[in-house]
Amino acid sequence: MMLRRLTALTAMIALLVSFSPEAGAAFWNKKKKQTPVKTEKPAPAKKTTPFAKFKKDVAEYKDGGFATIYRTKKDKIFLGLPVKYLGRKMLVAGTVTSTSDPSSIKIGYKYGNPVYFQVDRKDSLVVLSVADQGAVADSAYSKAYQRNYVPRIIKMLPLTYSADSSSVIFEVTSFVTEAFPKDKDFRVNKGSGEGKTTWYGEMKSNANSVSIVLNNNVEFFRNVLFASIVTGHGTVGATVSFLLLPEKPMRPRIQDIRMGVFSTSGVNRNNKYILSGDKDGFSSFKMANRWRLELTDTAAWLAGKKVEVKTPIVWYVDDSFPENWKPAVRKGILAWNDAFERIGLLNVMQVKDFPSKEEDPEFDPDNLAYNCIRYVPNAVMNAQGPSWVDPTTGEILNASVMIHNDVIRLVNNWRYVLTAQVDEKVRAVKMPQDIIDESLIYVVSHEVGHTLGLMHNMASSHALPTEKLRDPEFTAKYGTTPSIMDYARFNYVAQPGDKGVKLTPPSLGVYDYYVIDWLYRPVPQAKDMFEEAKIAGRTIDEHEDDPLYRYGAQQIPGSSSYGSYDPYARSEDLGDDPVKSSNYGIANLKYILANTNSWLADQDPDYTHRKELYSQIASQYLRYMNHVLAQVGGIELYFPGPKSKHLPAEPVSRQTQRNALKWTVNELRHMGWLADRSLTSHFNLSSPVVNTVALNVASNFVDEIPDRVMLCSSLSEDPYTLKQYFDDLYNEVFAPAGKLSSEMKTVQREIVSKSVKPIKKAQSASLAEDELGENRSPYQAKITSQSYDETKSYYGYFVSRVQALAKARRNSAAPEDRAHYDYLYRLTTAADPE
Repeated sequence: MMLRRLTALTAMIALLVSFSPEAGAAFWNKKKKQTPVKTEKPAPAKKTTPFAKFKKDVAEYKDGGFATIYRTKKDKIFLGLPVKYLGRKMLVAGTVTSTSDPSSIKIGYKYGNPVYFQVDRKDSLVVLSVADQGAVADSAYSKAYQRNYVPRIIKMLPLTYSADSSSVIFEVTSFVTEAFPKDKDFRVNKGSGEGKTTWYGEMKSNANSVSIVLNNNVEFFRNVLFASIVTGHGTVGATVSFLLLPEKPMRPRIQDIRMGVFSTSGVNRNNKYILSGDKDGFSSFKMANRWRLELTDTAAWLAGKKVEVKTPIVWYVDDSFPENWKPAVRKGILAWNDAFERIGLLNVMQVKDFPSKEEDPEFDPDNLAYNCIRYVPNAVMNAQGPSWVDPTTGEILNASVMIHNDVIRLVNNWRYVLTAQVDEKVRAVKMPQDIIDESLIYVVSHEVGHTLGLMHNMASSHALPTEKLRDPEFTAKYGTTPSIMDYARFNYVAQPGDKGVKLTPPSLGVYDYYVIDWLYRPVPQAKDMFEEAKIAGRTIDEHEDDPLYRYGAQQIPGSSSYGSYDPYARSEDLGDDPVKSSNYGIANLKYILANTNSWLADQDPDYTHRKELYSQIASQYLRYMNHVLAQVGGIELYFPGPKSKHLPAEPVSRQTQRNALKWTVNELRHMGWLADRSLTSHFNLSSPVVNTVALNVASNFVDEIPDRVMLCSSLSEDPYTLKQYFDDLYNEVFAPAGKLSSEMKTVQREIVSKSVKPIKKAQSASLAEDELGENRSPYQAKITSQSYDETKSYYGYFVSRVQALAKARRNSAAPEDRAHYDYLYRLTTAADPE
């Protein structure tokens, strides 16, 4: 074998030696070409990740806070939420940032309620849901609760993961567009050949919120019959914020209807129910709205020391306020610290100016993360203090106070019309700075009170005796009312010559300290919210039936939805005796009217300011009469506890009602003083104010009072009946003989015109809405009279008496009154009782 291999090798060498060098080279080159050359395979193309594809479409984004917000080239908005925040609750809402028409839209205002939702992940979807907050359950009912109160899914959206899979990204465009402010007077212009009507602005990402500015062209409109009429166009920018709610919910404080505090019932619920075996049937409750004020040192507080809270309520003051307003604005906010200090909480209310970009680049007054007091440069004479809450706990998360420019004009008019008889400083077209400051502090403190959770308390001023409002020592302690949350403006009871009498409401009143105590005093020893409610409720029990601590719901006279029954829980009244207080007020109006020309002639050469004040005097006079007239058919409303001596509804005595009617008609017969020609002859042509006032009072005789009298009489053992009321109305207004004034003719015509065709009454939807004193809203509910309505019978009875009188007098009355009686006769003859 070895030999054969060697022989073959020798032969090959010999063959090679026989080749020329050129032939050898050719041979090797040929062999080389035949050998395949190895090449590397091309790398496989990289797959485009969903995030990379998404990123290509992004026009801009903002991160650095709790989440990232993206805007794509097609103006779609996406939220990048870190996975660690899945399962957390959020709010989304819009705040007006800019406007082309400040008379119609307020910068800083929040039109509409926020949307509440929770973010979860299921497979490749983001699930946005609302956890049902309609009930709480103890362990025995846990299975029933889990099956019957599941979260409601509002959206399921495809998700994209961030590059490192730490965040889920999903579209929120619809949330942003839906959060754009909406109101009954304007709407987004969808475009009608005008080009682009919607565009986005700045985006921000902060520690617990992200936001984006959305701009829209809007149209203003009003509804007339069945059509919407466009009245104008404008541009509005709004900051839409996504606010991350606290991971650990605040323990709710259960509302007590004896307290004037705003409440929430959960998400889209009237009440929250308790699933428990402690009682037969469902029990229900609401949660009081309040800020989360947690102690920094519970042990020190329990030992009686005053301590700071972990998260104070910080207010930012608008940098566009007039400089001379700012000190009063700050004082109005900080006034509430006194109430918090009384329960051991220090520096709860804090005030800062709007910071510059250099001082705080993240600050945004329109973001839900900041509480701001805003200046609204328009002619509206008003201020508001809205707030937003976590619907699952009642925790107040954000608040705003809006101060319109002409609120200063309003308080100037108040000060003149209510106190010029005793305060020489207010006898001016422009009030001195100290009066402006005093009035602004009152306005701001009242609105900040709303943002702390306090509702109006319209019964508060009734606790103070009318005569005591002329006492310097008494008014120094109480001012005009026990609560700044009442509409007890300024001291119209004080008479010329009364020296040293306080003319303003208190900085904070007895009732205000009381509410803050109940609402915010910590109860760390309670094991749950139900035990906490019992412990906190002792504060209310201690003051049961003390009028200084009484709460009276706001009433809206003339409303088709809300009622007005309690004559001692009215807006802008003073004292415990409406007749006495109104007598004092009217005497002051006569004095002020008689002296207005001499006080203001040099300051108001064209009578512009005096015309406005004259209108205010007439309105105030009407207000005084209505305060007294409210006693006719009046029912005092209470929210009694188990030990209270009061009933929920207590009728005003029959004699008080009759006296109030007689007093009012007597005023109508002697109101000629209001037609002061030394003033009115200098005004532009208009209807006589005296007749306008008479017309308004006469309308009340027919519009609301019969229903009140009928309801009130059903509660009384010695009732003022509907027949007695119509007899008295006839005897006081129609029966007296003699020449009629123009005002009394107006009164008679209005009463008869409305009596011959009684007003159709709105019917309530359910019996539950008829409960007197029901604390379903800040306003007193209206009571339906369908089941016991006797008014049609007595309208007919009343009209027949007027008809007989008119028939007799159309020939026997004074010549100038005969046409009037003839008209009444023809009107009643054609009457249709239906």
